[in-house]
Amino acid sequence: MAFNINEFRSQMQGDGARPNLFEVTMPFPAFSLPGNAQTKLSFMCKTAQLPGSTIGVVPVQYFGRELKFAGNRTFADWTISVINDEDFVVRNAFERWMNGLNSHTLNVRNPAAQAPLGYTVDSEVRQYAKNGSVIKKYKFVGVFPSDITPIDVDWGSNDTIEEFAVTLSYQWWESVEDGVV
Repeated sequence: MAFNINEFRSQMQGDGARPNLFEVTMPFPAFSLPGNAQTKLSFMCKTAQLPGSTIGVVPVQYFGRELKFAGNRTFADWTISVINDEDFVVRNAFERWMNGLNSHTLNVRNPAAQAPLGYTVDSEVRQYAKNGSVIKKYKFVGVFPSDITPIDVDWGSNDTIEEFAVTLSYQWWESVEDGVV
């Protein structure tokens, strides 16, 4: 097939999806608030990912040959990076959430965080078109934080704003298209 730029252009819907047009929404569990962390996270979440997908492989030996069969789906952790401002609302909410899962000094769980439904939430990442409409949405089911990265402080860091990353574990994700899962 000869190269034809017009054929390529005709296949590029909407000039291509842009990675900087996204939003993350996440309701925090009640025990990890007060504050407006849920609203603020939508503005302060600097990076996230649209999820990948992995199907395991089950190898079976048969007369010296390896046959491969589809196995179970696995879901890698989801990481977001957050811009930190001087009120620390989002950082504090994630710290309280993790402290509710397992406190620093007593090694116990907050009574409000019992059972998975007490400490997990459902979260979404939305991809937007350049006209502002949602073109793709993923729902992460059963989300909870498993790691908050440290924030480096440094007398030599001028003209920068603090950031931190949060690794979130979840049960599975759902691809939402036109309101249908």
